[in-house]
Amino acid sequence: MSDSTVHVRYLVDDVQAAIDFYTAHLGFESITTFLPAFADVRRGNLRLLLSGPASSAGRAMPDGRVPQPGGWSRIHLVVDDIDAEVTRLRAAGVPFRNDVISGPGGRQIVLDDPAGNPVELFQPAGT
Repeated sequence: MSDSTVHVRYLVDDVQAAIDFYTAHLGFESITTFLPAFADVRRGNLRLLLSGPASSAGRAMPDGRVPQPGGWSRIHLVVDDIDAEVTRLRAAGVPFRNDVISGPGGRQIVLDDPAGNPVELFQPAGT
């Protein structure tokens, strides 16, 4: 497969709320929408598949476990100015899991989408 697009599936509680969040706050564009079950959005070469409870991805596993949003695996979005992004998103009421932390590779912070899925904003060191 020669597709350079990265595909990530997020389970969400409300597909429309997820579309609104990613397009309004994080620079994604809507690709397809099949409410209430599924939609996908794109930012550069990242395609985020937003699967609601009515989607096939939301069906129970053979052992009875039901997929649900949340957890700590996350998409990682590189930003030029993390402080400006945090200020903008806090003003819009976006919830954060932590404050900006610094490490050898740069600075990062984790926010939640409307379903509780984490999104990491990352500013590489030296930028």
